Amino acid sequence: MRFDIRWPLGALFTLLGALLAVYGGLVGEHGAARSLDINVDLWWGLVLAVFGIATLLSALRSRRS
Repeated sequence: MRFDIRWPLGALFTLLGALLAVYGGLVGEHGAARSLDINVDLWWGLVLAVFGIATLLSALRSRRS
């Protein structure tokens, strides 16, 4: 049985991205005022979550073939 590093990394990025996106969504206007009116925590949380999901899907796809 082979160990695929994409499973734990995908889970880690998805979890951290979801936490950061939730935090960015809850902070709202207070956190966005310091960064040119862009909620950086929300956007980077979404980017991390999408990357984590893509990594998990890649691991799932390679497992099936």
